Amino acid sequence: MEEQAINRMPLIGDPAPEFKAKTTQGDINFPADYKGKWVIFFSHPADFTPVCTTEFMTFANMAEEFKSMNTELLVLSIDSIYAHIAWLRTIKEKIEYNGMKDIEVNFPLIEDLKMDVSKMFGMLQPNASSTQAVRAVFIIDPKGIIRTILYYPLSTGRNMDEIRRIIQALQKADAEGIATPADWRPGDDVIVPPPGSCGVAKDRMESSDEDTYCLDWFMCFKREKK
Repeated sequence: MEEQAINRMPLIGDPAPEFKAKTTQGDINFPADYKGKWVIFFSHPADFTPVCTTEFMTFANMAEEFKSMNTELLVLSIDSIYAHIAWLRTIKEKIEYNGMKDIEVNFPLIEDLKMDVSKMFGMLQPNASSTQAVRAVFIIDPKGIIRTILYYPLSTGRNMDEIRRIIQALQKADAEGIATPADWRPGDDVIVPPPGSCGVAKDRMESSDEDTYCLDWFMCFKREKK
């Protein structure tokens, strides 16, 4: 029973599992050290691998943009601090990719040699690999609650633009009590939550409010001011 509990993947709406770890930026106490901030916590299979290198360079290139959104980056792999440091130095000194070079990775990279944290977050999936974490992404809100979970196979690099879009959508939904439609981007119209009664639905359909419009009683949108 204990082993099953450790390996259970936390779900959306769960508090993020707590842990302390050594990282390339010093020791951390998670999620206490990130209280009040959004966190993109992701795992990668191994240091000195090409797909991971492209991901790290892209994330590092976007780090300041994420900070402006009150969002921190945190990453894990089942390698030592020494391997992490050597790999990050190689990225900065030798790798040029997609117009990016001299990229310095300043977000913390967790050492997880015993795989304790990987198991805690369900990042180990035996049919993919028993010694490498898969490409998992957990988006965690300022209260330490898991809000989004993404999993990618070892061969597929992550879409950083989509991860940024998810943060933007979650923050807007929290701030305004709305939902976002398919392919939503900042500036697009948003969805008003469905009505809770027939009377509200009727009023909404007959409303002449310039800020909202309905396609049917259950499907109403709020116009974004351009």
